[in-house]
Amino acid sequence: MNIRKSLARVAGVGAVATAALGLLSTGAANADTFIPLPGGNIVRPLSDGTSVHIWMDGESANINPSMGSTPLHRNAWASGTAHVHIDGKTTAKGGNIYPGYVVGCQVNISGGGVNAAPSVGGSWDSSGNVTPSASMGTGGNLTLGPGQAQAFYVLDLEQKDDFGADTHKTRLAFTGNDGSVSWADETIGLTGCAGYAQARSFISAEVQTDSVISWVTLWGQPFSLG
Repeated sequence: MNIRKSLARVAGVGAVATAALGLLSTGAANADTFIPLPGGNIVRPLSDGTSVHIWMDGESANINPSMGSTPLHRNAWASGTAHVHIDGKTTAKGGNIYPGYVVGCQVNISGGGVNAAPSVGGSWDSSGNVTPSASMGTGGNLTLGPGQAQAFYVLDLEQKDDFGADTHKTRLAFTGNDGSVSWADETIGLTGCAGYAQARSFISAEVQTDSVISWVTLWGQPFSLG
């Protein structure tokens, strides 16, 4: 299994770590800016008594204001670790973790979900839960105009299908009650946005029990791409 720019692992229950808040800049004009992000956590009870706990720690972004030396180019490298724990009276045998980012150009992505329709791929319900679509791919090299938002998944896991052919998955499947996935220096490249631009992480977990199939999504804190 090959993991592009990501390190996936199934982990046991651990203590929840919280990244420090703040902004740390190099101070030089057009220099990279390191942003430690707070991560977050959410606990969502399902209708059959299953409890799904998602948390993210070690989240950060390193922002380069202009890789193309123009205001239309932005670049960032994002890192983090997502955890999922299933508890309660449940028949769940595991689940899937989908980490990703939403990038917006001159659009508010700081609400309860994303206050704009994505230009391609993915969908959000009124609670801000993300569900995948066939067109929502991996890779953060995006071209956006004003008022547009686009989502992409971090993971690109290569594995064999039932016939031995290579397939690519945007999720980490785990068994048991616990799973986690880490990524480091995931590229977010944005071209074509003349105004302000933001990005925001999300962690979607799919949990299936004998009674329900449910999605729970944790949103990270929005951060500016300049």
